[in-house]
Amino acid sequence: MNTSSLIQKVWNFCHTLRDDGVGYGDYLEQLTYLLFLKMAHEYTLPPHSQPTRIPAGYDWASLRALTGEPLEAHYLATLHKLGSGTGMLGAIFFKAQNKIQDPAKLSRLVQMIDEQDWVGMDADTKGDLYEGLLQKNAEDTKSGAGQYFTPRPLIQAMVACLRPEPGKTIADPACGTGGFFLGAQQWLLQRPEGLNKREKTFLRDRTFHGHEIVPNTRRLCLMNLFLHNIGALDGEPAVERSDALLAEPRQRVDYVLANPPFGKKSSMTITNEEGEEDRDALTYARQDFWETTSNKQLNFLQHIVSLLKLSGKAAVVLPDNVLFEGGAGEKIRRKLLETCDVHTILRLPTGIFYAQGVKANVVFFDNAAKDGRVHTQGVWFYDLRTNKHFTLKTRPLKLDDLQDFITCYHPENRHQRQQTERFRYFSYEQLVARDKASLDVFWLKDESLDNLDALPPPDVLQQEIIDHLEAALAAFRDVAASLPRSAATGAS
Repeated sequence: MNTSSLIQKVWNFCHTLRDDGVGYGDYLEQLTYLLFLKMAHEYTLPPHSQPTRIPAGYDWASLRALTGEPLEAHYLATLHKLGSGTGMLGAIFFKAQNKIQDPAKLSRLVQMIDEQDWVGMDADTKGDLYEGLLQKNAEDTKSGAGQYFTPRPLIQAMVACLRPEPGKTIADPACGTGGFFLGAQQWLLQRPEGLNKREKTFLRDRTFHGHEIVPNTRRLCLMNLFLHNIGALDGEPAVERSDALLAEPRQRVDYVLANPPFGKKSSMTITNEEGEEDRDALTYARQDFWETTSNKQLNFLQHIVSLLKLSGKAAVVLPDNVLFEGGAGEKIRRKLLETCDVHTILRLPTGIFYAQGVKANVVFFDNAAKDGRVHTQGVWFYDLRTNKHFTLKTRPLKLDDLQDFITCYHPENRHQRQQTERFRYFSYEQLVARDKASLDVFWLKDESLDNLDALPPPDVLQQEIIDHLEAALAAFRDVAASLPRSAATGAS
């Protein structure tokens, strides 16, 4: 059975479950539990004959032997038992719940998974299956899962520019369902010279280091990685279930690839000030940060700098406000330009993210020695936004749309770049002289302002209007959230 037909078969069953109120995310979660148990069972059989941490009586064979209400009861007991485990097992089943209330449909799902040999299936096939399901889940706007899903062509382009090397470590402090890790893995596996045995083992067990604060998303991420041969059945999870901003990194890495959460406000404030007597109980103390701010995008940027080794490289998706915001934003930008080599910014088009109204950029920078010198000589900007129109359904972003940027980036030697219509260089002196050291730089003329014939198609125009309204609504919510409760509610 090929990938597309297998995806269709697995996904068709979700439509049956939706009649019982089981949503896309819940279905994918139940699929994850059962897939993990089935694969663990297969690993215990020849020729693998591997031991697992799954207790006797709570394995796949015990589920497969039951039907009806006994199956439902034993499934609940299994989820509870395995959720108390350690390592990968405990991470996958952490606070697991049964969302399939019809025992007959649970039995059918068990049978459907039992029909396939998952371990013997090609990693690309089962990996593509799960990625396909994650994308379908992200497309369900009601679930909100799209916020964890970065467009795969964008990930491929970022990885192609960064060009990670074997034996190096890669982090994502808000890794969602693991898209950046899989993009980096694909790049490394496709190297013309290949990988030796030691490099393959390192890629599987030691390359990736992530954080994901949402338990269900972390579960999907771990399963996604596991199906792509990242991590071991009896090993420790590559993704921690915690807030990456809570503390200084325990380990520095060679690369950071990330798309931190788009929301501006955090429930906590990050501070680098000591001795505050009235410090709020919800304040993070990060002495390694340059500035105190409740803007979590700015905090993630500071955290990513602290994550990098001295020679580390980063490619980070950041919204426009990080490039022009005053106050702490300006101070952090100036510090970033001074202490790191910020060399490239890609202005992304609208309409490519599942979160509406997002205007974002990819900022590429290298860490540098803290020797008091300014390390950014100048920044190259690529404008993929002006006069470019994309939507998720009728005109989705493709890798071909990013190919010119990759060519201009010149990853083989970025010191041999050439200016083009969309690719311009601005010196450090020019940038810091701008109001608030703004990096929100653009120079192309918007053709639609002068020429009605240049307007995008109606469906694209409609989506852009929706994006602008969503952005305005999000800004209003940020303002409302920052007001004292009495002012926001009108209470006395």
